Amino acid sequence: MIYQEVKNFSNGAFVSASSSTIHKVISPIDGQLLSTFNESTIDDLNTIIKQAKIAQKAWQKVTLKERAQVFYRYKQLLEKNSDELTQIIHHENGKIPSEAKAEIDKAIELTEFACSLPQFVNGENMEVSKGVYCSSTRVPLGIVASIVPFNFPTMVPHWTIVNALVLGNAFVLKPSEAVPISSQFTARLLKEAGLPDGLFNIINGTQPTVEAICDHPDITAITFVGSTKVAKIVYQRASHNLKQVLALGGAKNHIIVLPDANPEMAASNIIASMSGCAGQRCMAAATLIAVGNCEAILEKLTAEAQKIQCGSTLGAVISKGAKEKIEGYITEAEAQGASILLDGRNTVVPGKENGFYVGPTLIDHVTADMKVAQEEIFGPVLSIIRVQTLEEALTIENNNPYGNACSVFTQNGGLANYVAENASAGMCGINVGVPVPREPFGFGGWNESRFGSGDITGKSAITFFTKEKKTTTKWNIEAGINWMS
Repeated sequence: MIYQEVKNFSNGAFVSASSSTIHKVISPIDGQLLSTFNESTIDDLNTIIKQAKIAQKAWQKVTLKERAQVFYRYKQLLEKNSDELTQIIHHENGKIPSEAKAEIDKAIELTEFACSLPQFVNGENMEVSKGVYCSSTRVPLGIVASIVPFNFPTMVPHWTIVNALVLGNAFVLKPSEAVPISSQFTARLLKEAGLPDGLFNIINGTQPTVEAICDHPDITAITFVGSTKVAKIVYQRASHNLKQVLALGGAKNHIIVLPDANPEMAASNIIASMSGCAGQRCMAAATLIAVGNCEAILEKLTAEAQKIQCGSTLGAVISKGAKEKIEGYITEAEAQGASILLDGRNTVVPGKENGFYVGPTLIDHVTADMKVAQEEIFGPVLSIIRVQTLEEALTIENNNPYGNACSVFTQNGGLANYVAENASAGMCGINVGVPVPREPFGFGGWNESRFGSGDITGKSAITFFTKEKKTTTKWNIEAGINWMS
């Protein structure tokens, strides 16, 4: 093994889970065994929660500004140890190093926002009647948990870890079983930054562990990021147990290209969106809708995609099963009459023959009823649908059950705004291939891409990870009495 055994993190220490069931962590780059971990049990979770309850009671009594100081130090440690963490993400996820580094940079930005929370969470105070005052404050929920996916082992956990802890909660992280190593690094850095023991915890496992988190009576709120199928299950199960839940699901993002789009800008941005992180992100360009005569742009698109080199500028997909599934979509589209402009099937990287690679793939003349146009592929595959009018394009986009992102490429400001106003998506882009909002704007889609209310980052985190307490006060008996007092 390249790395040590992956362990749970409980009350400030790494401990092996108690089940005898062992899981392997395999590198998608070359098939090497990276590490192993034991499946966690309900007893393991109970032990974590017992200590977390004690730690949280003390932590919520620390002022918000003092809590934030831990994360100023943590941010510096992320910066200092960025190279080592980049290598871990590269090994366990298969991203190329530059993409892994970008993920850490985003985690640093998220930590910076968490440090700014004392400027946002300042409550209100008002004299509502003579001598009568009402005030409001935000108080932590208690113990919260996040269940996170494989595609961003560090960034997605930081959507919630830093905000939840600064806001006074104790935190339980359930990493993806495919990429649990980087979370060990997070635990070490948080402890080094001075976070008190028991506040940040890791529990490793698979479906039974997720179910235990959803059912545990002392966990008050849960966030989930993953497929729509599982997001629905987690949302239904956890909310049935009266927890606050925000579950982010999958996506099928559309990019609408108009004939007047700048060919170079459109081609470079769209291909980067389609192929970045091997297409394994919920903001990836999945379907391009070409309106009218866009031949010049499509030619540039193909030329841009042909520059990509698997293993150097394009990373691996997460597993053999993922590779087979992605290639199956391409094969089915071809059988249904679509044209394969660029074929990434059966890709083998010299020296990494046991890795899981799919090359950049462009599929032209796709129709809206094909699976490749309807379902999330989660790979470096772009489907091209041709239409004659913008209204046709928006109809296709609106009929998509998901609602994460939609972008438009055009030099016409009026048409750009029209698309942004009428797209059924929570995040829209104009001449931007990956329209991810930057802090303090929150990340979150619509429709089948999100279950629950609010966004998972930005100011929405305040309302998700805290509850409001209102206090009405009267001291001055000489102020008189009216119907309000």
